[in-house]
Amino acid sequence: MFGLHRSLFTEEHELFRKSVREFIAKEITPNNAEWEKNKMVSREIWKKLGENGFLGIQAPESLGGVNIQDFTYKAILIEELGLSGCSAPAVGFPLHSDIVMPYILHYATEVAKQKYVPKMIAGDYIGAIAMTEAGAGSDLQAIRTSAVDKGDCYEVNGSKTFITNGFLSDVVVVAVKTDPAKGAKGISLLILDREMEGFTRGVPFDKVGLHAQDTCELFFEDVKVPKENLLGKEGEGFKYLMTELAQERLVVALAAVALGEYMLQATIAYVKERKAFGRSISDFQNTRFKLAEMTAALEQGRIYCDYLVGLHNSGRLDAAMASAAKYNMTELQCKVADECVQLHGGYGYMWEYGVARAWADARVQRIYAGTNEIMKELIARKILQ
Repeated sequence: MFGLHRSLFTEEHELFRKSVREFIAKEITPNNAEWEKNKMVSREIWKKLGENGFLGIQAPESLGGVNIQDFTYKAILIEELGLSGCSAPAVGFPLHSDIVMPYILHYATEVAKQKYVPKMIAGDYIGAIAMTEAGAGSDLQAIRTSAVDKGDCYEVNGSKTFITNGFLSDVVVVAVKTDPAKGAKGISLLILDREMEGFTRGVPFDKVGLHAQDTCELFFEDVKVPKENLLGKEGEGFKYLMTELAQERLVVALAAVALGEYMLQATIAYVKERKAFGRSISDFQNTRFKLAEMTAALEQGRIYCDYLVGLHNSGRLDAAMASAAKYNMTELQCKVADECVQLHGGYGYMWEYGVARAWADARVQRIYAGTNEIMKELIARKILQ
């Protein structure tokens, strides 16, 4: 890009970036193609992430973490994963540490924290969050998965779909209805784990993109969940979801910008080498103007996201800001993906080229973590209140 100074990052941050980049180059990029064939990453890479201290760094030392509350370190990991072009790891690994784990750290009982967090930090347990159902996507109030109070436990019945990390997951934060008559106020959050009888998973979906991401259905048949696995208070799950979704949407925005930058850099390298009509494609005005447009837009997006990370570190990032970031950056990512494929010509449609895979991976970014239509509704609520 233009090489603008990014004041958000200190020398310590950049040392962390160097270690992350080296780890990705050694352990992730060489294995991504194999993971795509298998429809999931290996459990071994989760263990290596844990051994290198890249999972759950925000957790207290008493739970195996290093108590780093500076979100900038997480932003670096998300950014470097995106810049590698490995979209599926850029989704699944941050989801585990920065989306699932905060629910447990913020709302779980001490018993549940001790049981799950150390193993998640070590990479022994893989985390997922289960909100979406076949008849309830962005409309969380419409979920039907039930949790009936049985005295010493909850009995959970229902199913969830499109669950990222679903097939490999060991611990899942599940949105359930504890009181169907109360709408949003009847939603609670429970922690379910792989060992619970009646908890099963479907085979990974054949998706358009994110082929290395194990996305599947989860099924619950009379699953007995101990009371200590309730997150926070019964009936307040919707409130917790609305609180934590701001960080989730910032995570998506950060990944979108980085993956856009990856595609742009790959395209710049390609057009410099590719010849047409006796000269480099990079010599044509259309190519130069397209590259200039994408560079300017991504640079602005990067500065915008850096600013929001700073706000988040100081506790000032609100839901509307995060929604705007998720909306703007994923729209930009998809636009850049389309332009980069076009500049590659026919080769841009070949799976062996990184831009083809990144183009296929990009489209879902505008759907999950709340569709972009919902993002605009959330933004509108703030400006019209």
